[in-house]
Amino acid sequence: MKAIIHTRYGPPEVAVLKEIPKPTPKANEVLVKVYASTVNRTDAGFRSAEYFVSRFWSGLLRPKQQTLGSEFAGVVAETGAAVTQFQPGDRVFGYNDETFGGHAEFLTIAEDKCIATMPAHLDFPQAAALTEGAHYALNDIRASKIQAGQSALVYGATGAIGSAAVQILKHMGVRVTAVCNSQHVELVKGLGADRVVDYQTQDFTQTEERYELIFDAVGKSSFRVCKRLLQPRGVYVSTELGKYGANIFLALSTPLLGGKKVIFPIPKADKQDLLYLKELAEQGAFLPVIDREYTLEQIVEAYRYVETGQKTGNVILRIGT
Repeated sequence: MKAIIHTRYGPPEVAVLKEIPKPTPKANEVLVKVYASTVNRTDAGFRSAEYFVSRFWSGLLRPKQQTLGSEFAGVVAETGAAVTQFQPGDRVFGYNDETFGGHAEFLTIAEDKCIATMPAHLDFPQAAALTEGAHYALNDIRASKIQAGQSALVYGATGAIGSAAVQILKHMGVRVTAVCNSQHVELVKGLGADRVVDYQTQDFTQTEERYELIFDAVGKSSFRVCKRLLQPRGVYVSTELGKYGANIFLALSTPLLGGKKVIFPIPKADKQDLLYLKELAEQGAFLPVIDREYTLEQIVEAYRYVETGQKTGNVILRIGT
């Protein structure tokens, strides 16, 4: 089968298209014929190992999992002898940041991991993009303990995480202010934001509104800049470590002071979260934003684009036909 392989860490060029053996499912696994995946920050981070700490999971000197691709959507091609939840022909989607495998024509995954049947009204690219950004958003939102009727600001509302955060927060009954660039104001309004701030023409910090949660979905702001916009016990959360890893230290120190604080939860994907996101999609409360599509042959170009930091929502990798 065709697959994108990386045998060393580095820039997009380390990802190459090769022929490798098709995997065989174990007793508790399903074999999925992949029709769509995404190229996202998770994949790019593990490929580059720019954050050295990631190597403690992926391999200190070289990648243990050579085929990346954390998100996938496709059709069950075969099931292991002990599988009871799926059968061949099921249209499925899922998320796997442990063994990856989505950037290939086939992958295997245990039936009790993050895999479920697709929402009936979605196509493969939409289903493939349901989980990576949204599960990060969901984990951080839950950790903040924000409640219905409270206010949140989402900085970077057009990325995979930010666009999911806006929709999830609105579903929870939270008042959402979203920050984005001029080009995407109407898009973000369409996601349900109560107020949209165009950072190219406005300073989002120049407001009298105070928030229970400030969610920096792109890691381009800081607690120092945002602190005065928080309620007395408000929470700041960022998807990035911050300058010199500041958000880690602040997450350890600020909760001890009893006031405004930084949190830095370690996201964990599980099947219940996957099913929750599926339910939101079926209710029409969440639909991933899709920017553009690439083929396996265009993987280097896809990684280069993702790493510009300018993508809107999700970048799709088309695999099957």
